[in-house]
Amino acid sequence: MEKIKNQSFSPITLHDWQVKAEASLKGKNIKSLTNGTYENIILKPLYTRKDEFQVPDYSGASDFRRGIYPLGYITNKWKVAQQFPYKTSEELKEKLHEAIKKGQEALSFIISEELIETNDGLLSVLEGLYNRYPLAINTRGWHTRMSAVLAKMAEAENQSDQITGYMGSDPISLFVEDGVVSREFIDEWKISVIQTDKKLPSLCTILIDTIPYHNGGASVVQELGIAMATGVYYLDTLQEDEMELNQILKKMVFQFSIGSNFFMEIAKLRAARVLWNRITQLYGTKDESCKMIISAETSNFTKSIQDPYVNLLRAGNEAFAAVLGGVQYLHVAPYNSLTGSTPFSERIARNTQLILQHEALLEKVIDPAGGSWYVEKMTNELAEKAWGYFQQIESLGGILNVLTSNWLQNEIKTVFDKKILDIQTRKHSIVGTNVYADLNENHHSFLKKDKKSLFACGTYSLTNMESIPVRRLAEPYESLRSKAKNLEEKTGSIPLVGMLCLEGIKEHKSRLDFMKGFFAAGGLTTVVSDPNLTLAGAKKFILESSTSYFCFCGTNEQYELTGHGLLSSLKSEFPNHHFYLAGLPEECTQIQWESEGIEQFIHAKTNCYETLYTILTNMEVNTVEETKA
Repeated sequence: MEKIKNQSFSPITLHDWQVKAEASLKGKNIKSLTNGTYENIILKPLYTRKDEFQVPDYSGASDFRRGIYPLGYITNKWKVAQQFPYKTSEELKEKLHEAIKKGQEALSFIISEELIETNDGLLSVLEGLYNRYPLAINTRGWHTRMSAVLAKMAEAENQSDQITGYMGSDPISLFVEDGVVSREFIDEWKISVIQTDKKLPSLCTILIDTIPYHNGGASVVQELGIAMATGVYYLDTLQEDEMELNQILKKMVFQFSIGSNFFMEIAKLRAARVLWNRITQLYGTKDESCKMIISAETSNFTKSIQDPYVNLLRAGNEAFAAVLGGVQYLHVAPYNSLTGSTPFSERIARNTQLILQHEALLEKVIDPAGGSWYVEKMTNELAEKAWGYFQQIESLGGILNVLTSNWLQNEIKTVFDKKILDIQTRKHSIVGTNVYADLNENHHSFLKKDKKSLFACGTYSLTNMESIPVRRLAEPYESLRSKAKNLEEKTGSIPLVGMLCLEGIKEHKSRLDFMKGFFAAGGLTTVVSDPNLTLAGAKKFILESSTSYFCFCGTNEQYELTGHGLLSSLKSEFPNHHFYLAGLPEECTQIQWESEGIEQFIHAKTNCYETLYTILTNMEVNTVEETKA
């Protein structure tokens, strides 16, 4: 035992690690493991003590990166704040009461016009609960009405001091969604905030909602910079009406959507607190009001309609990141929220948080991400870049000016275009959508929600600007799957691509598997020929296949031995058929392949979406022409 206790290991240097890593990479340089992000942050393959920054010794200290409470969730655990879809106030009331019995910890729901058409409906929902559980509600355009109803109810029952949580609105985020700006609406909102502060002193009423920007495709740096600029705008605007600075700060809640980049999202929330602490200090505040209250929800931007059960894993990953990042309120979207949630999926979503609390025991750990060289380095880099972006927004006149000039919309669109290109080329994967697509699953339809413009009533004078549309990464491939489904319904047969296998299974299998996955992403089924295909076998296979689209599959060597002759003969006999080649041949032979009839080389760097869109569009055109004939 003494020998074991006294055993030591020779120190390993960074160079030693690099040598070992490059041996595993089979000749590739260690730099090949370095990646860039949409935030222009370079991610290294290894972080060491040299990357360490001086950070607070405990949560609730200094810049609040490690959290806003000294004992973290041990004394102030995050609130399970699930939102429920509903059609009537009676249904919402029933769902809330049932959820509270099963772990719900905050009153959270989406405000609808139907809910507040009559005060009785809202009163019925809140009755018996509003003074026992914190609120977690984005009032959107109904802030004044909601606040008045709640204040009247609380005053009648002498419960005004017992109303906690947040019931707030972010006018600027509403402008972003509708593509208009109204100074009158902001003035109305300010009056409501000030009046509600007097009637419900413990309730937060100012929301900084970054979700519309996230759903538009913004980078994390943009989200953070926008959040800071919006917060500063509200600080300045409300101080003009002589509301005290500390009182404004205490009324603020920041709302973030949590994406799929696990460590980046943890660092995002930590950096947000660092940035807000810096801003509040510049305003001359150093007390409890510097602390940033964060409400978060799992991302809509990352979810897919196809293979919806994968959304369970995505939401779990995002919820985990939110908790490690230190949120105060959290909503986990049901896995099928895009197509219409069910009581089962809503229960699973709620239980995701309960597992993190009671089984993963995250409520028992103070700042579990603290001290990670990787997370701390990323937190600092995000804070630095987001501070620069915030300053850029301010130099251009502030958040409203960059929106009315459409500068911010164009900035976000640039980042979104990069993200969507990576999805189209499959540089980034969406499991079940652009990779590992399941062609046997049932077709799912997007649940369209009637969205009424808050400013269509004509009550306010408006300045037009570009809106930031709600986007999702999976949408291009979902549109392809719909195209394929429509083709199947029109023709009565599944859209096919034939695979012409030139060699034995062992030789062509890797490329065949790649091509099956490639075409499946667009809803195209592959039909496979016999191996070691001859000219006679290829002609027979083509004649028996109900498609005019075929792809050669084999090794580069076999392509050169038999491929050219086989292609020339097939193209001569089937001139209207379309032929593709799996892989990318040597540049010197590409012109020859194209002259012989190959329409495209399909390989790992091919734009999968554009290729599949072209094939499906041609199939649609051919179907129309055949119908006319």
